[in-house]
Amino acid sequence: MRTKNLWVAATALLLAGPALAGDGKLLLTGGVSSVEGAAGGGLTPWAVIGSYATRGEWGATAHATRVKTQDYSLTTDGALVSWDERLELSLAKQSFDTGATGTALGLPGLKLKQDIFGAKLRVAGDAVLDSDSAMPQIAVGLEHKGGDAGGLQATLTSLGASKNGTDLYVSATKLFLAQGILVNATLRATKANQMGLLGFGGTASTSYSLQPEFSLAYLFSKQLAVGLEYRAKPDKLNPSALGAGLREEDWKDLFIAWAPSKHFSLTAAYVDLGRIVPAVIPKRQTGTYLSAQLAF
Repeated sequence: MRTKNLWVAATALLLAGPALAGDGKLLLTGGVSSVEGAAGGGLTPWAVIGSYATRGEWGATAHATRVKTQDYSLTTDGALVSWDERLELSLAKQSFDTGATGTALGLPGLKLKQDIFGAKLRVAGDAVLDSDSAMPQIAVGLEHKGGDAGGLQATLTSLGASKNGTDLYVSATKLFLAQGILVNATLRATKANQMGLLGFGGTASTSYSLQPEFSLAYLFSKQLAVGLEYRAKPDKLNPSALGAGLREEDWKDLFIAWAPSKHFSLTAAYVDLGRIVPAVIPKRQTGTYLSAQLAF
C-alpha cells in the first residue's frame, strides 16, 4: 500500500465515529515523526505512541521531511495510525539523492529508495501519568524495510547486502514533567547499511548488531522544545577498498520542535551524518533537517 493510501484510509477512519481522533495528550508528548516513520525524535523512535489520541481512541499523523547536507539529500513522507495509546502502525517512503557520488560511480541522477512499515506496542508505563515516579514508558517495535538501489544494486549484492531487512527495537522514554525534561534511550537490533538504503548485512557480517540511540529534550514551554539526538550505526559491508569506502559513522542532531496546536508541528535541526561514502567524498556531511507534521 502506498503512503498516500494509508493517509486516506486513516482520515476516513478518524471521521467515522466519536471514539476516533482524540486530542487528550499534552502538546509534543506524542513526539514528532522520525525519518523512518515512527513517532519519536527525528533520527530515532521513542516509546511514545504517535498522535494525540488517548485510551479508547484512534489517532493519525502525516508528515513530510527533508534532510539536506552539502552533497546529499533525503526526502521522507509517511503516515501513522494509533489506537488506545497502545499500538502504532506507520508507513514511510524514502528517497535519497546521491548527488555527486552517483556521478562519480558512473550513475548520474541515482536515487536510493526505500519503503518502511513500522509497528510499535507500548508494553509498560505512561510517560505523562508516571512523570512523578521513576517508571519510564516502554515500547517494543519493528521496522520492516524494502529498498531499491537502482544501478548500485549489483555492487551491493556483490558485497553481500540484501534488499530487504527488519530492525527490532525497544525504547524507554522518561518525562520529567515538572522539570520540562524528556529522556529517551532506544536499543536497536539491525543489519541495515545506512538505515537500509544500502541494503542489509554484508560479507563482513550478516548478523544483527545492537546499536544504542539517545535523545534528550528540554521543554521551554508547552509549545516549544529543544534537544539533541545520537544514533549509533553498524558496519556490515566488506572491509575491502569499496567496502571501506562505504563505512558508516554515527549520526547526531540538534533540534527545535514547535507545536502551535495539536494539529500541526514543525521540527528543524542541524544534523551531522558523518562521512557517508568517504571513498568518493571524504568530508563529513552536515546540514539541515526540516519536518512538518499534521496530527488528527
